[in-house]
Amino acid sequence: MTDSHSTPSTPAVLRTVREALGSLAARIYLAGCAVLLVWAVVVSQADQPDASFAGVVPVFATAPASLILLVLPDHLSMVFVAVGLGALVNAVLIGWCARALRRGRTGSGPTG
Repeated sequence: MTDSHSTPSTPAVLRTVREALGSLAARIYLAGCAVLLVWAVVVSQADQPDASFAGVVPVFATAPASLILLVLPDHLSMVFVAVGLGALVNAVLIGWCARALRRGRTGSGPTG
């Protein structure tokens, strides 16, 4: 029985995304974005004058990909789509960077 992670039929892009999201830093970022989104929903239900600005925080936390919100249809669910997409894109980039830093480059030490 073979492991599904090592099959050659898995496209390289999906394998890269899976490896990037396996990073602890990427998972912490996704959890933080989820907490911010829940916080924004709870605070925006409050009866305070500045409660409507709470939705800006998760959008900025997931920028620049979440700025797709500017071109999506005007509906409340599109905020969740934009923040989710932005968080996913940024988490993949964070995981990819963490993986690249962990792996290092050969010959990148000081020369002398």
